[in-house]
Amino acid sequence: MGFLDGGGAGRLTPGTVRLGAPVTTRYLAEDEYPEWTGMVAGSPDGSVYSLPSYLDALCTATGGSYRVLAAVRDGRLVGGVALYRQKSALGTCVSPRLLLYYNGIVLERHAARTPSQRSDWSLHALGALEQALAGLRYGRLRIKSRSTLGDLRPFASHGWTLQPTWSYVLNIADLPTAWLRIHKDQRRLIKRCRERGLYLSVDDDFDAFHRLHRETHQRKGAPLYLPREAFRRFVGTLQDNHLARLYHAHLPDGSVVASQLVLTGPHPVTHTVCCATDAASLATGASAFLRWSVCEHLSDAGYKANDLTDAELSPVTRFKSQLGGKLVLNLEVMRPDRMAFRADRAARQLSVRARRRILRTLRARRGKAR
Repeated sequence: MGFLDGGGAGRLTPGTVRLGAPVTTRYLAEDEYPEWTGMVAGSPDGSVYSLPSYLDALCTATGGSYRVLAAVRDGRLVGGVALYRQKSALGTCVSPRLLLYYNGIVLERHAARTPSQRSDWSLHALGALEQALAGLRYGRLRIKSRSTLGDLRPFASHGWTLQPTWSYVLNIADLPTAWLRIHKDQRRLIKRCRERGLYLSVDDDFDAFHRLHRETHQRKGAPLYLPREAFRRFVGTLQDNHLARLYHAHLPDGSVVASQLVLTGPHPVTHTVCCATDAASLATGASAFLRWSVCEHLSDAGYKANDLTDAELSPVTRFKSQLGGKLVLNLEVMRPDRMAFRADRAARQLSVRARRRILRTLRARRGKAR
């Protein structure tokens, strides 16, 4: 296993891959990205987040950069990871972030006859990637893979920390079955919205989407993903490249009461980035109506699943669970941060603890005053 930092060395070639051949790693050149895109689209581990066309748009919006670290066997691409990098005063960070829920490893699956052969195939590729990643001098290095990549033993055995995260994934390949998995209260609300004339549109009305996105931020303190115009250009670029769709739920008079941004692309699994609802329509079921109508539209387009993105315990997560999704475990591998990142984290933790002590003191004083 070896690591070559020189994109383009040892060009990818077609042919049969020998199961026992050694695995090497190197960065891909840009003219090799089509092969990477094809592998991402066909791998269970793939997602739109690993596509160069998506990362190009994200880097333009955020000022970041990326490279694709590939695992190569017999001249063939067998795996890799797209490394989105963000520079800061503390150093270079490789980590999931807003609009990059997954930044994980993608592997090609081998059609070996036995489970042990398939496991060996994956472990060799993962071992080569672990060795290469361990040698990178980033201030922070965290890689979150989709639930399909469950075997990360080469990382665990070399001291990486494995952090569990969760998400809900809706199977939309069989809509009648998916409908029955929805909680009865949500089904009732969806039916009521249809009876009242709500309807779905998919278009480029960014202003309607952003208005609700901003209102949700103000109401719940949820983060704004990007400044308004940068977000508009980002979404527009994705739409032009068939990587995203904006959906809206309309009242019969045409007004938009809920909006949803979904990442699409060549992979059969889609990803809901954000969904926002007008405050006055929260109790009407407009959000449930929108999410289910989006699933119907995506299913008709040939997609197989929709990742609702994140399942931290909260009222929103409870709502996601009522949509009938499967709770899946994703694993994030983390290397210990460099000194600057550790010091910054410690300072932030001290600040949070200090604020909590002050608040407790103020509450205690108010209580005594009463």
